Amino acid sequence: MTLTAPTGRLQTITAGFLALAMAATVGTALGFEHLGGFIPCKLCLEQRTPYYIGVPLMLVALVSATMHWPAVLTRGLLLAGGLLMLWGLGLGVYHAGVEWNWWQGPTDCGAVAPSSGSGSLLDQLNTVVPPACDQAAGRFLGLSFAGWNVVASAVLAAVALRGALKR
Repeated sequence: MTLTAPTGRLQTITAGFLALAMAATVGTALGFEHLGGFIPCKLCLEQRTPYYIGVPLMLVALVSATMHWPAVLTRGLLLAGGLLMLWGLGLGVYHAGVEWNWWQGPTDCGAVAPSSGSGSLLDQLNTVVPPACDQAAGRFLGLSFAGWNVVASAVLAAVALRGALKR
């Protein structure tokens, strides 16, 4: 299958689904942070990047599909979305491996410069100590947030690649 095959209903549905699913996934992470009080580590924040890029990209793919722009554009955008989710999958696997102590994480993850005690009380209250990357904030059905990101990224990558390559 080539990227120049005509776009159709599958690509339109795929682009719309991916835009919503990517937004829901990163929105859930933001909800856990801002409503649930879970402070993300450095690796958690890095895992959001593919979604921040992917949501607007999939919205452009949706416009491209509905406006019947060239098929190569729509399919190329879906392919890019699939590659972004594969990148997210890799980031999630790396972080989950750090949490399970399969390999070392970055040395600056969770590292905080010691407070000098100077500055205003407000400045000291705003100082947030990020968690270490090797400590999962919690687990649900045996998977941490990083583990669930692996699952979500794999599913979204498969959907995006299927939409890009299937007639």
